[in-house]
Amino acid sequence: MFRLQGIRAGYGATTVLRDVDLSVPPQSVVALLGANGAGKTTLLRTIAGMYASSAGRVLLDGVDIRTLAPRERARRMALVEPTEGVLETLSVRDAVAAARFPHHRWWEWEPTAEDDVAIDEALARTALSGFAARELGTLSAGERQRVWVALAIAQRAGVVLFDEPTSHLDLRAAVETLALVRELADAGTLVVAVLHQLEEAAAFADRTIVLGEHRILADGPPADALTSDAIARAFDVEITVERRADGLAFHRRTTGRTQGLSSAAQR
Repeated sequence: MFRLQGIRAGYGATTVLRDVDLSVPPQSVVALLGANGAGKTTLLRTIAGMYASSAGRVLLDGVDIRTLAPRERARRMALVEPTEGVLETLSVRDAVAAARFPHHRWWEWEPTAEDDVAIDEALARTALSGFAARELGTLSAGERQRVWVALAIAQRAGVVLFDEPTSHLDLRAAVETLALVRELADAGTLVVAVLHQLEEAAAFADRTIVLGEHRILADGPPADALTSDAIARAFDVEITVERRADGLAFHRRTTGRTQGLSSAAQR
């Protein structure tokens, strides 16, 4: 479990988030939603220890992450940012193998049998075993996203943080990626993911946190957090939220009528 206590965070002299308190149990998917600049990535990187908060604490299983050595923190928490630069000629297996570095001392370079098992399992669970020798530069966007999920699986961290895991993906690839994220949580991992689509959060998340106005505007199951009021405050757009038997449907309000925006069946 991780807990945020009175977090104030930002970059340089700019404060993006204030007084953020949050407790999240394991084995769940938490979606972070909000407009551009609302602090989603800032919050994710603060949780990961990449950004130092100017106030408050991030606790992982009761331990302040600032007291953990980087290698220990990496063993317990994985930050996956699919837009990060990679070597196009790196093989899929070598990319996934990088997740095992935190499990070695700095002078231990040779992979162990445990490493091989973790990598093989990650490739199998993401249907990438047949891609192991392929170069990353030859993969489609959806295939490359599966590599990032495999990396998180191979790292075997209890907490996995995803920054926009469905960005630049078509509908099928996005659904397949989120299904893998869902499986990761169902296997016992706590997953926190920055998402942009209301329907993705409604369909795949156990809990949705809506950011805006430098703080948390709404927090709870998607049906409770994704209200018309919270969406209007966060995104400055008028949305009607329809509760249906198959989940939530979102409709953009126009003059005198509503227009279908998206729909999402809950699990």
